[in-house]
Amino acid sequence: MRLVLWRHGQTIWNVEKRFQGQTDIPLDEAGMAQAERAARLLAALRPDAIFSSDLRRATSTAAPLASITGLPVQLDKDLRERSGGSWEGLTDVEIRARYPDEHASWNPPDGEPSAAVADRVAAALGRVAATIADGGLAVVVSHGAALRLGMSRMLGMDGDLFGALGPLANCSWSVLGQRYGRWRLLEHNAGTLPEPVLSDDR
Repeated sequence: MRLVLWRHGQTIWNVEKRFQGQTDIPLDEAGMAQAERAARLLAALRPDAIFSSDLRRATSTAAPLASITGLPVQLDKDLRERSGGSWEGLTDVEIRARYPDEHASWNPPDGEPSAAVADRVAAALGRVAATIADGGLAVVVSHGAALRLGMSRMLGMDGDLFGALGPLANCSWSVLGQRYGRWRLLEHNAGTLPEPVLSDDR
């Protein structure tokens, strides 16, 4: 089975480099266009299910794919972005100036710790996987940090390695595949159709 982990399209806060967290910011015009284009590509994979964070920027990204495929979008609040506490709405420059120590470890002082986000999102992805038959594919629409942390946990990476995976661009996706009971990263930060999966263990 495969999980396509799809980050939402662009928002005005992405453009302004503001920490969005769980603030419910909508897609901007560019984000809507990104979602429409990506949906046409992802529909070619013939997904069996679509799951999404319940925040608007995620559900609006999922909507074009649902329209093309006829699949319902199943919402899960555990796919939300990490809570940023008092960082939400601040730019990276403002966070760096006001919270230099916390910025260095990228953990908001009154927000959600990285390990908690990893656990929450990985549990949600596990629930998604449990609904998909062998050989099936689910598209999961979520957020940059949430997906990167959840993916890291699914791959068995320690907390010290959470930063090893680069960020997901708006409306790009990564692909996890399960083989012999273990998750593998098949694609990361892609914006085109995933390559066919090799049949051997390479």
